Amino acid sequence: MSYEPKDPTQDKIPSSGYAAYGEEALADGQEHTLKRQLKSRHIAMISIGGVIGTGLFLGTGTALSNGGPVGLLLGYAIMGSICYCVMISLGEMVAYLPIPGGHIKLAERFVNPAFSFAMGWNYWYNWVIVLPAELSAAAVLVNYWEKHKVNDAAWITICLVVVIIINLLGAGAYGEAEFVFASIKVITITGLIILGIILDLGGGPNHDRIGFRYWKHPGPFAQYHKIRGAEGRFLGWWSVMTQAAFSYIGTEIVAIAAGEAKNPRRNIPRAIKRVYIRILLFYIGGTFVIGWLVPSTDKRLGLTSDAASSPFVIAISNAGIKGLPSVINAALLTSAWSAASSDLYTSSRALYGLAISGNAPRIFARANRRGLPYVSVTFCALFCALSYMGIKKGSGKVFGWFANMTSIAGLMTWFGICLTYVRFHAGLKAQGFDRSKLPFTSSLQPFAAWYGICWTLLVCFFSGWSVFLKGNWSTANFVTNYLPLVLFPLMYLIGRFAVYRAPMVTPENMDFVSGIAEVEADSYDEPPPDNIWGKFWAWLM
Repeated sequence: MSYEPKDPTQDKIPSSGYAAYGEEALADGQEHTLKRQLKSRHIAMISIGGVIGTGLFLGTGTALSNGGPVGLLLGYAIMGSICYCVMISLGEMVAYLPIPGGHIKLAERFVNPAFSFAMGWNYWYNWVIVLPAELSAAAVLVNYWEKHKVNDAAWITICLVVVIIINLLGAGAYGEAEFVFASIKVITITGLIILGIILDLGGGPNHDRIGFRYWKHPGPFAQYHKIRGAEGRFLGWWSVMTQAAFSYIGTEIVAIAAGEAKNPRRNIPRAIKRVYIRILLFYIGGTFVIGWLVPSTDKRLGLTSDAASSPFVIAISNAGIKGLPSVINAALLTSAWSAASSDLYTSSRALYGLAISGNAPRIFARANRRGLPYVSVTFCALFCALSYMGIKKGSGKVFGWFANMTSIAGLMTWFGICLTYVRFHAGLKAQGFDRSKLPFTSSLQPFAAWYGICWTLLVCFFSGWSVFLKGNWSTANFVTNYLPLVLFPLMYLIGRFAVYRAPMVTPENMDFVSGIAEVEADSYDEPPPDNIWGKFWAWLM
């Protein structure tokens, strides 16, 4: 399927610097680039895995305590709407141009190289620092069974070795591992939602029918820090907003994977179209059920970093069910393992994207004959050593500051994606492209992108508001919340005036043509399934 502009002179538009499939790197004598190894089911599960994480299992405990059941539900619902707007903005661009580097390269085409520079390094920092944090979390989860404290360094090393091996085996191995890990998470959260409904209706061993008891007492909203009246309820809800934002971050990983996806014109749109179902089912449905099961005043909520603080585990324990908490902790352990594997994959591909854009040393664009960017993977894997900082209290505190900064960095990535889409949309309109012929479109655009821009900036700006409450000042919290917000525009200014000195790409000069032939050559019509199982699998994936 071809996507030509209405104006025949469009073929003469100068390129913004992008060369399909790493051609820029080839100019330096490199022989190999990324290869399309990720199947439809891999892409589908990667998109699911980006949504479901420890934030849903554990982070909802603190959110429930701060906001109450209705505050929890509203916070996750509003943030889910922002996530959906970001994903449909990303999906329209990536389905048309599924290129290595994802939204980092798209920013170069449709905004300018300086914006790509800022987005790329911000995104790389985000995932390369989260990586060791997830490895440390895995050791904490193991301690749920070994109360006398196991050797954290040993468990970190075991997880680290497995994660590195998976990524060194290439995108295909990563896709298979993520398929298994994400399947476990989907089965776990689906089972917990069903079990939660049963427990609420009195189907547990204690036959206690809860209903909406906790919505009445202690109430639908919590009073944040015991602040009275509407102010305390509003602040409680807003604290849920910031926590929910951190839970959703990661859904955009599918854009990075698009450069290695088979049949991208089919598989990427299918994954994007199903995002809203996952948001509604897992996050909105999950938080709705959680608000039924546990009172917001329960002291166990958010008390630890393992399964003991999960609202689901607390509800199961209250109902008198034994054994299931250990199963949930095992699922959490696989979730942390999955996240670490995804973090290494994403950070290495982000670094690769920076290299082929000329924003990082060209050595990071090197790949072997199997399409593995081994230099980028190896370099990013070195940062796993930071996970050992968490073993010592002093160094663990310092590392915690770095990890906390990644949350705002993730929201700034969402802001960058939405801004890139606004420019993309303007370029299509200026050059006479028919959007209805694109592989994926949404009737909500460009309003959805502007909605995402406004909300991400708003959440970032007020992310550290709690430090201004009387008696609650924390220099560390203030810096970790607002330093990334300052660094993003600072990196853009450095790229704009010190590195590239290139103005914004005008809509009339945006390049929508380069690389399209290669993308279409990798796209094809798949034969329809010939049995019921095949039809179900095609619908699911």
